[in-house]
Amino acid sequence: MRPDLLQSLAARVAERERAGLLRRARTLEAAHGVRVTLEGRELLNFCSNDYLGLAQHPRIAKAIQAAANECGVGATAAHLVCGHRREHARLEEALCEWTGREAAILFSSGWLANLGTMQALLDRDGVCVQDKLNHASLLDAARLAGAALKRYPHNDVEAAGRQLAGVVGRPALLATDGVFSMDGDVAPLRELAGLCGRDGATLMVDDAHGLGVIGPHGAGSVNEAGLRQHEAPVLMATLGKALGCTGAFVAGSAALVAGLTQFARTFMYTTAMPPALAAAACEAVRIARGEDWRREKLRALIARFRAGAAQIGLPLGDSTTAIQPIVLADPARTVAASRALEAAGVLVTAIRPPTVPAGSARLRVTLSAAHEERDVDRLLGALLRVATPSRLAATRGPPLEKEG
Repeated sequence: MRPDLLQSLAARVAERERAGLLRRARTLEAAHGVRVTLEGRELLNFCSNDYLGLAQHPRIAKAIQAAANECGVGATAAHLVCGHRREHARLEEALCEWTGREAAILFSSGWLANLGTMQALLDRDGVCVQDKLNHASLLDAARLAGAALKRYPHNDVEAAGRQLAGVVGRPALLATDGVFSMDGDVAPLRELAGLCGRDGATLMVDDAHGLGVIGPHGAGSVNEAGLRQHEAPVLMATLGKALGCTGAFVAGSAALVAGLTQFARTFMYTTAMPPALAAAACEAVRIARGEDWRREKLRALIARFRAGAAQIGLPLGDSTTAIQPIVLADPARTVAASRALEAAGVLVTAIRPPTVPAGSARLRVTLSAAHEERDVDRLLGALLRVATPSRLAATRGPPLEKEG
């Protein structure tokens, strides 16, 4: 008799629950900037990716409403059929101008962008060298493309070079996050670009958490590193973090975009993003690019948080970006700290394996330009009560059977 797939799936869910790693979606009842309502309580939100505070910006809301009134909701078809509207074209042009690239192509999500790009660039003869802490979409995309996947220790350029040296003569793509989503640190892009230039490999940067936040006028980590298009030929970024919308794009040379148009299956066979959403994202680009004060305020809030965290002995990671992880190691204690923060009126999600490596469960604090200094001080006060080393030692529970 064949194994029952649904029973097998249920057994895996039960095992995850026994390990204290089960995830459940919780429904927000309302969101007003950095304040959200959850189960009838207003909480101060420190776990969204709305880094510039644009998700509810009135100009962006007005742009999506006006476009929806004019052209409706759905695009009705894939881009190559009849789904590509002027709103999409305008957004692509705005993204090119912002990032300094020749061309751009839109995808419905970052996952689809990474998958489509790697399947167009790689096949079973190719090799993809990746940072071990890359986003899951990059890792899965390489596997689904059929390429050999080689991983190097986090931000270790020498190890990346050894991986490339071990596959001489094969086409190679080196892919990395620009800003790492769970750690908040920035990849050594100049060094990786130099390595690729010497080795003949192609560099791909997933800048989902860098675009809008760092670089001149928020143009992202590649621009912050001073790299030109030929040095970092493949740039992917999403529209759902700092821009407050949803969707993604890949930007690079005209030849790259022409190739993706022909061979990126997740572009060819997916309904285009709603044109009204493209119009909203275009307005978000204008705001993000033009209002440097948002990044300046965000940097000031980050500095305030890190200084306060150092004073109370919080174990922060090595991050200067909006992502400030507090690694507590044990999943049970991390969940307990998250719940205690929520009881104090602060929302910070516990991140556990397999999202992060075993033994590195954390509170992933994210800051936004929509926060105020008093909000950061309130967070620090709550963390002092629940997540400092002395408090954690006092609440240490029995070890978990398994972390993931």
